[in-house]
Amino acid sequence: MAATTDQDEKRDEAPAPAPAPRRGGRGPIATAVSVFGELLITAGLVLGLFVVYSLWWTNVIADREAHRQGDRVRDRWAGGPGNIDTKDGIGFLHVPAMGGGEVLVKAGTSSKVLNDGVAGYYKDPVKSALPQDKEGNFTLAAHRDGHGAKFHKIDKLKKGDAIVYESRDKWYVYKVYKTLPETSKFNVKVLDQVPKESGVKKPGRYITLTTCTPVYTSRYRYIVWGELERIEKVDNKRTPPAELK
Repeated sequence: MAATTDQDEKRDEAPAPAPAPRRGGRGPIATAVSVFGELLITAGLVLGLFVVYSLWWTNVIADREAHRQGDRVRDRWAGGPGNIDTKDGIGFLHVPAMGGGEVLVKAGTSSKVLNDGVAGYYKDPVKSALPQDKEGNFTLAAHRDGHGAKFHKIDKLKKGDAIVYESRDKWYVYKVYKTLPETSKFNVKVLDQVPKESGVKKPGRYITLTTCTPVYTSRYRYIVWGELERIEKVDNKRTPPAELK
């Protein structure tokens, strides 16, 4: 065996070199910021998906249901003119200035009713008249965003525009005479049988459209008032009035 020297022992006892510092190391603050950023991204994705669901997918589902219910109403009308039907729907609303085609009208203004992509007539807090009544105010509500958004373009309506209601045997042609872009959601006077807030002072045959405003909120209500101009009988071909041609 070879003998060892003092120098050999010193070399054996020399400490190992310190490990090189890791590159890219992060402190606790940097780690916390990174985690928080990832949480914000996740929350943004979830919020984005919720917005898509609320403003697009609910429209798709509601439109499908409204078409299904509307087809059922028209199937019962297929035999020709007759009395108004109130089971699945009482008729259809046509508002050219808003576009979007016909809107099925049903009884009630609860979310359960309106979420099916229809317009509903008020049963409370002020009971609505119906178009065939000799006098009164036919008061309607529908969603402005999501769930069919049938009154989304209500702000496009102006004085003189047509609002046409189609029943089984008659066309009721109303003309807009006043709009109220913003009022409290607790203002039920807009639904009165003689809606004096619109400027009229005596009984007549009126129609009132109501929905939420501003867009994407439900803080206030947007109101449109119309007055009956004329009634046309439905013929066997269901020829629409001039306002819808």
